[in-house]
Amino acid sequence: MKRLLSTAAAVTLIAPAAHATDIEVAYAYSSLFDPTFQQIMQAFEAAHPDIHVTFRATYEDYEDATNTVLREAVAGTTPDVSFQALNRQQILVERGIAQPLDPFIAAEVGFETEGYHEAMLNLSQFDGQIYGLPFSVSTPIGFYNMDILRDAGIEDVPATWPEVIAACQAVKANGQEALYWHWDISGNWMLQAEMWSQGVPMIVEGKLNMDNDAGLSALETAQSIFQGCEMRNTGGGDASKAFAAGELGMFFSSTAYVSFVDRSKRGDWEFVTAPYPGQDGAPQALPAGGNAALMTSASDDPQVRAAAWEFIKFTTSGEGAAAVALTTGYVPPNQKANDLLMENFYAENPNKMTAVDQLPLLSEWFAYPGDNGLAVTQVIHDSLEAILIGDATDMEALRDEMVEEVNDLLPR
Repeated sequence: MKRLLSTAAAVTLIAPAAHATDIEVAYAYSSLFDPTFQQIMQAFEAAHPDIHVTFRATYEDYEDATNTVLREAVAGTTPDVSFQALNRQQILVERGIAQPLDPFIAAEVGFETEGYHEAMLNLSQFDGQIYGLPFSVSTPIGFYNMDILRDAGIEDVPATWPEVIAACQAVKANGQEALYWHWDISGNWMLQAEMWSQGVPMIVEGKLNMDNDAGLSALETAQSIFQGCEMRNTGGGDASKAFAAGELGMFFSSTAYVSFVDRSKRGDWEFVTAPYPGQDGAPQALPAGGNAALMTSASDDPQVRAAAWEFIKFTTSGEGAAAVALTTGYVPPNQKANDLLMENFYAENPNKMTAVDQLPLLSEWFAYPGDNGLAVTQVIHDSLEAILIGDATDMEALRDEMVEEVNDLLPR
């Protein structure tokens, strides 16, 4: 059943025009994006009193976002605008659910000067057509409680996973909780980071590319983190709260959590971010995380589609992208956002600069091809969970089993 979000983001801030066009919008991760949409809606409603936006119940995560839209498409009840993970766009394009935006872009005067970087637009381009506009772009980074590290005798943030493991041993020996690696974040993103950090893509020619030394190393790193650091079996949301409460030494996740930690931080301790650790040096590449705004409307009414386009355009414009940067840790995907941010924004918010510095490393966040893409995500998730809970101890055997099971699910 559709319902309004409970946050102010979903509340109409000014009375809609008498003949307003109604559109419905859905996005994931309320804890991250509610403040963003609250800020965006204040400006959007002032600029577009003729468009009335209803927000549907927030998707739990990106897998839920895609699954929900796929189900709704069968009944013809998809939202007019859906914010989908960069790696989940293709299946919605292939199913004819996401609609090309090229006709709307072509009708815009001066669109090419509105800050939409070509490299960012390419993240949503399929068969020569643009199906989404980038809303948020992220990379995995390290979050550090420097007070906990210093208490354990560590003055500098670790730059490699062996250094992280050594740091966690020191923190544990000092009687404090050492770290959380957000292994179950959407789309096997963190495992893909472990592959890309070695310069090796997760998918090659439509098959899982882990039957190699890089794949074994990625799983062995996960085992060192889980078992060597005695990582708690909890969710990433709970871990981010523990870190913000000053109870966790290190947290490895999306830069999206930077503002959450800033808002929720309890106590007087030093919070810093740093580049994502590599295996034996700096990462060679990292997967591009984040999402794009797609038109998924089931309506044939040209006014509804025009209103949906106005919302997509506004939320991904310089003003919308600036709101993303101000309220999260995501990198603004629109160049004009930097003109709207205060000149010294990153000087005053150095923890948000880490992801910007990592932009040259951005590589593809792979979607697993075919109809079983979501099932593949679950197989890899289950394999990592087996390491976490101690059911899997032989990483080479686990790798071979996982590769075989995944490739059986992928198109031949």
